[in-house]
Amino acid sequence: MGPLSARLLMQRGRPKSDRLGKIRSLDLSGLELLSEHLDPKLLCRLTQLQELDLSNNHLETLPDNLGLSHLRVLRCANNQLGDVTALCQFPKLEELSLEGNPFLTVNDNLKVSFLLPTLRKVNGKDASSTYSQVENLNRELTSRVTAHWEKFMATLGPEEEAEKAQADFVKSAVRDVRYGPESLSEFTQWRVRMISEELVAASRTQVQKANSPEKPPEAGAAHKPRARLAALKRPDDVPLSLSPSKRACASPSAQVEGGPVAGSDGSQPAVKLEPLHFLQCHSKNNSPQDLETQLWACAFEPAWEEGATSQTVATCGGEAVCVIDCQTGIVLHKYKAPGEEFFSVAWTALMVVTQAGHKKRWSVLAAAGLRGLVRLLHVRAGFCCGVIRAHKKAIATLCFSPAHETHLFTASYDKRIILWDIGVPNQDYEFQASQLLTLDTTSIPLRLCPVASCPDARLLAGCEGGCCCWDVRLDQPQKRRVCEVEFVFSEGSEASGRRVDGLAFVNEDIVASKGSGLGTICLWSWRQTWGGRGSQSTVAVVVLARLQWSSTELAYFSLSACPGELHLCPAGAQPSPPLSPHQILKWPQPWALGQVVTKTMVNTVVANASFTYLTALTDSNIVAIWGRM
Repeated sequence: MGPLSARLLMQRGRPKSDRLGKIRSLDLSGLELLSEHLDPKLLCRLTQLQELDLSNNHLETLPDNLGLSHLRVLRCANNQLGDVTALCQFPKLEELSLEGNPFLTVNDNLKVSFLLPTLRKVNGKDASSTYSQVENLNRELTSRVTAHWEKFMATLGPEEEAEKAQADFVKSAVRDVRYGPESLSEFTQWRVRMISEELVAASRTQVQKANSPEKPPEAGAAHKPRARLAALKRPDDVPLSLSPSKRACASPSAQVEGGPVAGSDGSQPAVKLEPLHFLQCHSKNNSPQDLETQLWACAFEPAWEEGATSQTVATCGGEAVCVIDCQTGIVLHKYKAPGEEFFSVAWTALMVVTQAGHKKRWSVLAAAGLRGLVRLLHVRAGFCCGVIRAHKKAIATLCFSPAHETHLFTASYDKRIILWDIGVPNQDYEFQASQLLTLDTTSIPLRLCPVASCPDARLLAGCEGGCCCWDVRLDQPQKRRVCEVEFVFSEGSEASGRRVDGLAFVNEDIVASKGSGLGTICLWSWRQTWGGRGSQSTVAVVVLARLQWSSTELAYFSLSACPGELHLCPAGAQPSPPLSPHQILKWPQPWALGQVVTKTMVNTVVANASFTYLTALTDSNIVAIWGRM
């Protein structure tokens, strides 16, 4: 279908007329329309249009200047819409249909009710209950943002610039003001930003009036919001959040300390972090008293632009997977699988083609655990779009190949590592995974790490029995393979046959590995070790350095690296002072969540690409988020 024409509109419009301005009902369904086919200059001539059917097309957005001010009924079912904010241009809309748009969520339903106060029906159902919910949310959010504004402005000194202070207020409100369950966090964050910006605009208007010569300035005028934004003040005994699964407390004043990271000239400064949020979003039944649920893994979403860094992290533990915005501390999405216990999560970024033929980048989150299943999650829409029955026993860890975005490694307690090709989803967002390789291990694999310099050729694994390497090249005939090389560590670090549960490439050459009970991290050279192996199946690693670390009672704890800045992030109990050339972060204790003091152990820690945010999971169910100072 090409661009719309006046002739087509008159053919499909009712009543029949030779003038567009007389059409009251228009059926444009099933025409394979793309967003760019909706020509505002043409459609704005439909000055009396009251009913429009755009269902069963390929629309990804609605132009925001269609000019259909009298529209009362709009049908947009079975399209590819990803945003609803353009609907505000239809102030008289009474009925709306949005079924079959997989990128829309419950948060978008709330946005629709807020933007369209005259709406009576949504998807054939009465909209009054949703409107009441939005009204209550909006009232409470307005109250909280207004209280936050008064408190924020009261702390400003007279010398602080108003423009900068007001911009800082919007950021602080989005970060600190929370209300309602995490499933609605996208809507509440959206409204908090809008309310904050309205308060800032109102304040600027009052400042301009106060400074004008026609009217003398009023004391404190800059601190008062407009009356239209005023709301009942929240009583002091009302909790900051009705949902314990999204609680975040004030951060303790302690800072993370660390020694310097030596670069080429040995002069790189230490990274200093400050605690931003402590979240209890994995507890059973959202109970703040539950500190028994274990958190096992966290992973940052791939950045959308090359060279950028992501602030969205996925965490897993118990029956839930949570996706968190590290800047605001808000749980953006939560996926639950009753009866499951998730042990590992991993992201990949796929380029999918929509029904309209457009390419769209799509982040897919894989989660696996006790039941041996891999769930492929459509995070934004909040549903599982594929399940791989990968193993008969629990999956300990998984990771995507950095060389092939659809290749997924799964490691199981059945002593096997399997390489899968999850494929690219079809138009119904369904995956068809295929098994590519099976790698046999002699002990349980705990950590997977594709070799940085050749990720499509070699896979490194830390296992209960040591550290092993496999050939994973797909041009080789064998589809089932045994370990190619076993690495042996010298006395003083991980001994041969001992558990290796921490494994990471610090750069393309340096590997960091550790066990849970020996108190040291071994840094060794991949190139020198691999280059000197010859035909041996057992090879002693070429050790570059040993970093002292404290022993811990944790059975397993992970190791993460930030290769862009040569940072190493081990987890565990209170560490010893760091050794050059790499930095170990020292954790403050205790961490607090409300009245609950958590344990000091850390079982998983991961940093984003530029070390702007770092997330740690304790051996209870507290997620700790740190930011770079």
